Amino acid sequence: KISPELLDRFTKITGHEPHHFLRRGIVFSHRDFDHILTLKEQGKPFYLYTGRGPSSGSLHMGHCVPFMFTKWLQDVFDVPLVIQMTDDEKFLWKDLSLEEANRLAYLNIKDIIAFGFNPEKTFIFCDLDYIPSCKEFYWNIARIQKCVNFNQAQKIFGFDETSYIGKVSFPAIQAAPSFSTSFPHLFGNRKIPCLIPCAIDQDPYFRMTRDVAPRLSLPKPALLHSTFLPALQGAQTKMSSSEVNSAVEVCDTANQIKKKINKYAFSGGKVSVEEHREFGGDTSVDVSFKYLTFFEEDDAKLAQIKEDYESGAMLTGELKKLLIEKLQGIVKTFQESRAAVTDATVEQFMSRSPKS
Repeated sequence: KISPELLDRFTKITGHEPHHFLRRGIVFSHRDFDHILTLKEQGKPFYLYTGRGPSSGSLHMGHCVPFMFTKWLQDVFDVPLVIQMTDDEKFLWKDLSLEEANRLAYLNIKDIIAFGFNPEKTFIFCDLDYIPSCKEFYWNIARIQKCVNFNQAQKIFGFDETSYIGKVSFPAIQAAPSFSTSFPHLFGNRKIPCLIPCAIDQDPYFRMTRDVAPRLSLPKPALLHSTFLPALQGAQTKMSSSEVNSAVEVCDTANQIKKKINKYAFSGGKVSVEEHREFGGDTSVDVSFKYLTFFEEDDAKLAQIKEDYESGAMLTGELKKLLIEKLQGIVKTFQESRAAVTDATVEQFMSRSPKS
């Protein structure tokens, strides 16, 4: 768990206030983040690693959460970042051809670049392109594969006799970017530690990686875990790219955002205005309020919204209006940045020229 003491140490070392994801428990747990802060304090190098499995042509707001946070981390720590596009994974798990998975990866790369990452410090790669052309990356994959037997993989990931052998071997591919020696054009043969911001469902991959690292005489990756942004239908659900009405997508128009929130966002309000005014709404299940905890950065404003809604002073329609305006603004800014991303921009981020 991320403690107040750890956040105080973060502020002392970096001079920055913690991101609101950290303050609100959206990024809620870690592995060895204290060690990363020690490296920062000592002026020693480390890098960031995150990724995306391209299963659709556009990101939704849930996908945005780790990239927003990673962009902030890169700004605060001023370190290199590698972003893995696991087009091979989606070929294995989804009903996609290799060609389609790779095409979707390049579309998603343009979305990712639009978050504003530093091109001088960011390397983005697709597995299907990078692995065949970088022996050091593949050698690390092979080393990891030799450290984990099928019984271990089965227990960690739930594989069974129907699992394709490609699925069984894939975790080593996601583990490999955790090691700096996989990127000789960035780090040479230096063994530099890594910090991975990721959703909590990715932790099994990196628990395995951390177990393997000492056997390869490589640093264990550190982790920061985030919760999921729920689907519009309810706080206990996960949004899906395959269910268009479960999520607000970054390609949605302002009107589409308004319609989705008004029609599908699960409400914690009461059945009538009179009852709501008397008893107030339930922010623990209200999706619009949950989304505002992710996207409204002002703590005082969020606290006032919570008080007003729970007291009955604010109605569900008024709460949804606040969320609609917030998301419309975020998506509009994103779309303007995305429109400026060209093929040349993509080439710059995917170039194997040394990054500072």
